[in-house]
Amino acid sequence: MAMMQEFKSFITRGNVVDLAVGVIVGAAFSKIVDSLVQDVIMPVVGKVVGGLDFANYYLPLNHQDTNLTLVEAKKLGAVFAYGNFLTIVLNFLILAFIIFQMVRLVNSARKKAEEAPAAPAATPEEVLLLREIRDLLNK
Repeated sequence: MAMMQEFKSFITRGNVVDLAVGVIVGAAFSKIVDSLVQDVIMPVVGKVVGGLDFANYYLPLNHQDTNLTLVEAKKLGAVFAYGNFLTIVLNFLILAFIIFQMVRLVNSARKKAEEAPAAPAATPEEVLLLREIRDLLNK
């Protein structure tokens, strides 16, 4: 029973819940970046380089025909899939840059919050009473 209470306090701590939310949002965001890279950026890069699908660029290692798609060539043996690797590297770089910008924004917001002047502390009641007594004595 004690272990269940300990687990409950662990799982309900704010940082664990925040981490879970971050992982879920990160996974969804990763799919958006994957689509951006595969559906928008890489077709343009492939067109510039001269092919239609950059991810299908490979070097055959088992004398496969180079006119096959990457999936078909992999079925026939080992291939050096440099186009797919470059697509994944580009995907990583875009995702890392966006995360960097987000962290930069959060750090900037924290810095501004730290620089903001703190509200003056409320005057304690004892001080107010002493001032009132002083004012009465001065009359």
